[in-house]
Amino acid sequence: MSSAKRSSTTGSKRPAPKKAVPTPSPVKRLQRELEAAPEALSVQTLGYSGVTEVLEMDDDDVALAIEHVAVNIARTVLAGEGLSYVIPSRANTNQKYIPELDRIVLMSATKTRPFSSMQSVRKNAIMTRVMELIHQVVKKGIHITKRDLFYTDVKLFTKQEESDAVLDDVACMVGCTRTSLNVVASDKGVVVGCVNFLEDGDFIDCTKMGVGGKAIPSLVNKITDIKGTAQFVLLVEKEAAFMRLAEDRFYQRYPCVIITGRGQPDVGTRQFLRSVKDSLKIPILGLFDSDPYGLKILSVYMSSSKNMSYDSASLTCSDIKWLGLRPTDLDRYKIPEQCRLPMTPEDIETGKRLLEADFITKNPAWVKELKLMLSTKVKAEIQALSNFGFQYLTEEYLPQKLQRGDWI
Repeated sequence: MSSAKRSSTTGSKRPAPKKAVPTPSPVKRLQRELEAAPEALSVQTLGYSGVTEVLEMDDDDVALAIEHVAVNIARTVLAGEGLSYVIPSRANTNQKYIPELDRIVLMSATKTRPFSSMQSVRKNAIMTRVMELIHQVVKKGIHITKRDLFYTDVKLFTKQEESDAVLDDVACMVGCTRTSLNVVASDKGVVVGCVNFLEDGDFIDCTKMGVGGKAIPSLVNKITDIKGTAQFVLLVEKEAAFMRLAEDRFYQRYPCVIITGRGQPDVGTRQFLRSVKDSLKIPILGLFDSDPYGLKILSVYMSSSKNMSYDSASLTCSDIKWLGLRPTDLDRYKIPEQCRLPMTPEDIETGKRLLEADFITKNPAWVKELKLMLSTKVKAEIQALSNFGFQYLTEEYLPQKLQRGDWI
């Protein structure tokens, strides 16, 4: 046998499976708390009125709702009132944080876009065309990407941002989730670990997805029968940390599901996270950079972005625990000065705004951490832990955190 052949054989050897450790007591306690928690509240059970929420609709219902909008417009035109759209307003003044739900919702204020106005005529033309295209898509029972949508009428849209921008307006007006429109973004999120499911009938085992993980499909409604042995979800901000966890097969030692949205998460990743949590009834622990931007991303998972507050019921997980990297960790784990980065003026302004955010102010421990960050004017990335060794994250930092229950 040639030396080249011998080296290729030994080089492809897969690491031996890691032995699972006993479930840390704090994780068990968190699981029990989640199991004992009362049934999730809703806008309806709390008695709130004037809230705009959307529903998951099938293709026929979406087509019917669009046809209903078209008929109403035709009637107003025939009555001499002209063409105009009445759309739920997604302005900041029409957003409300509901403490009992711990998420942002959209209220009932609307705005009118008349075709006769120079300010809204172009947007109305784009919206009419987009609704026409969505109607074609749902009638055929197929899905398209945002890019596909843009290329159907490049002369009208001119930029993809133009066609993308009206999708939320269409969903709000029709009363459906954005995924019900069958227009999706490219896959962005990734999952690996102790969970399996059916994707459009195909069995997917996320323990056998290598170091790259399984791409989370934009068509989350095609995912069913979610099962697994995971004891918690480890939600990771960045792909670099995800890769370390996947390659070290952290989920074999600590049975978990590891998910990343690779920065700002897309709708599919947020929906998938919520589906896993609801199906497996397990807690979520967040691993994010110790900086204001990391906290902003975490807030999207927890309480929704204001752009999509109309669909916050299906996109948020309000009880995510902040595992790390926290400002207090920098001294506790003796992060070297060269790994600590000075906050920019923009970072500081973002941090000050976050101090006023409801998802922060409701938790004194979070307020304390953020105030420490702002007082020291220092931030750090998860990768700062690599200063102690490339596997310090999986061999030391996370095991210590889990054993102590060091999350807030």
